[in-house]
Amino acid sequence: MQAHELFRYFRMPELVDLRQYVRTLPTNTLMGFGAFAALTTFWYATRPKALKPPCDLSLQSVEVAGSDGARRSVLLDGDEPLVYFYDDVTTMYEGFLRGIQVSNNGPCLGSRKPDQPYEWLSYKEVADMSECVGSALIQKGFKTSPDQYIGIFSQNRPEWVIIEQGCFAYSMVSVPLYDTLGAEAITYIVNKAELSLVFVDKPEKANTLLEGVENKLTPGLKTIVVMDSYGIDLLERGKRCGVEIISLKAMEDLGRANRQRPKPPAPEDLAVICFTSGTTGYPKGALITHRNIVSDCSAFVKITEKVLALNASDTHISFLPLAHMYEQLLQCVMLCHGAKIGFFQGDIRLLMDDLKALQPTIFPLFPRLLNRIFDRIFGQANTTLKRWLLDFASKRKESELRSGIIRNNSLWDKLIFHKIQSSLGGKVRLMVTGAAPVSATVLTFLRAALGCQFYEGYGQTECTAGCCLTMPGDWTAGHVGAPMPCNLIKLVDVEEMNYLAAKGEGEVCVKGPNVFKGYLKDPAKTAEVLDKDGWLHTGDIGKWLPNGTLKIIDRKKHIFKLAQGEYIAPEKIENIYVRSEPVAQVFVYGESLQAFLIAIVVPDVEMLCPWAQKRGFAGSFEELCRNKDVRRAILEDMVRLGKDSGLKPFEQVKGITLHPELFSVDNGLLTPTMKAKRPELRNYFRSQIDELYSTIKV
Repeated sequence: MQAHELFRYFRMPELVDLRQYVRTLPTNTLMGFGAFAALTTFWYATRPKALKPPCDLSLQSVEVAGSDGARRSVLLDGDEPLVYFYDDVTTMYEGFLRGIQVSNNGPCLGSRKPDQPYEWLSYKEVADMSECVGSALIQKGFKTSPDQYIGIFSQNRPEWVIIEQGCFAYSMVSVPLYDTLGAEAITYIVNKAELSLVFVDKPEKANTLLEGVENKLTPGLKTIVVMDSYGIDLLERGKRCGVEIISLKAMEDLGRANRQRPKPPAPEDLAVICFTSGTTGYPKGALITHRNIVSDCSAFVKITEKVLALNASDTHISFLPLAHMYEQLLQCVMLCHGAKIGFFQGDIRLLMDDLKALQPTIFPLFPRLLNRIFDRIFGQANTTLKRWLLDFASKRKESELRSGIIRNNSLWDKLIFHKIQSSLGGKVRLMVTGAAPVSATVLTFLRAALGCQFYEGYGQTECTAGCCLTMPGDWTAGHVGAPMPCNLIKLVDVEEMNYLAAKGEGEVCVKGPNVFKGYLKDPAKTAEVLDKDGWLHTGDIGKWLPNGTLKIIDRKKHIFKLAQGEYIAPEKIENIYVRSEPVAQVFVYGESLQAFLIAIVVPDVEMLCPWAQKRGFAGSFEELCRNKDVRRAILEDMVRLGKDSGLKPFEQVKGITLHPELFSVDNGLLTPTMKAKRPELRNYFRSQIDELYSTIKV
């Protein structure tokens, strides 16, 4: 072996122990002790460096004295939660002003048309347009006050942010309407928030709102501002029922001609009323203040400041709904650092094309999309050799992860994972997942394959999105990290489920400046989740791990009893069963008059056929869904997973029905945040449920 070959080999990052290789070299290949020592020094100087965590990963949270077992982040200097990271950012308005400064008036909001590059508005252009919109609202008679509510009914796009920043500049409050809510829920929100003006993106949404006025369901709605172009028929329809239809461009012109000085909000003022998509009943309007949002953003920045250093060169892909606090939080973080926000085209099927065009560095997503990416990668490894190579490469990368090394320039990245990384634009350096549990297998594999910092968060609307986040450098899976620096977390007893705080288990409760003020005009619902001491009761069951991180192990809200009195938490069981390869969705059902559980299973349309073929079953997707032997095989696989995960016998389902159509928002079986609407699922599948209970003998 020549000297240059040794140099090339020693530079290979996969050689984690130089001595291991040296033992394999014949003595005559060594070039003397001095040369060997030089090569050793060179290799150690160029080998990949492990990321330095911001704390001791074996102790990520500590108990607060005299707090009934509450724990806080070790990143805090004392027991008081973090409120503001930057002294000059105490409101969303101030965060945007900081972005203008640090970006040096760089690009702010970007959008694209099909097959076109992104076009950008600068920070000052966005500020100018926002002030024009806010000034127009004043001209229309709206007050510069935190009890002035303005509706936004739109998909993510630059105008969404411009309108909201226009509200913030004049102390008004944005009220998002979910793009996929039903007409009944939209009517409810318009009335509950007393919205007299709503911004919409498309004429179709204006027509939806006008229908409510025509039917005398929303008499208070007087103005609809439309972002896209529209025809004379919409104007005339509005005129007939007393609603003014005006274009966003006309509003901007009105504001520009009557420009008002901004009247910024105070930190305690309301910023957003975020209506949570409840799994039962009407949505509840969570009252979120500027202080709530900024404290949550500040905590994220505090956790990541030394390893991420967000700046104006970062680019964020916006496709998760801005009507949810998860996306609102991330955009707040981006804007106060002068970063760019590029919006998807509005069609999730074109997201991969948008990613390639935008090349984002910041990519938030949710578990369902992670599962799709994971399944697609392994689906393409369709030979024994390809699967072996993929497994081998991921194990090598995972061993680096365990050493704190995370990168995308190893030999395995060049040979195996480069195509995956390129499909996301090739520049992603941060991914965040939340909103639902993610499989440890999926998370660990994608952390390795994508070679970027990849955090898992936990929270809910009522604590402004996040209350826990995994720590930089801790690339283990199966937990949601430590309490964020903006809040304390404690566990309280749930005796009926045998979860006791003394054993480090119980309902997760959150307290801090990120906890909301309550629900709009609903003191009874507020009292159900906010106790007299200001603790938010989440309804989730958590467990403290030895290193001070939190593991979500159960759900309190949807528990029910079986006939023998056993308590069942169906979501915990569903999260286990959905890991079965041929399974896309599961609805576990039981009732107090029955002694066992059953389930409705939606097979994965991409995975079922190859999975069944390996087991000797043939046919189309629909034919396989009707095949009793396929159904039996899927049930056996689910039960196997349940047993491996420690489910008790009474927690295992005894029978399933296969349903070929996904539960979705459109068919009314999922909320806009992709949570199961359990009463609707029960009613929808009543006949299948009754048949299962009448035919299964145990």
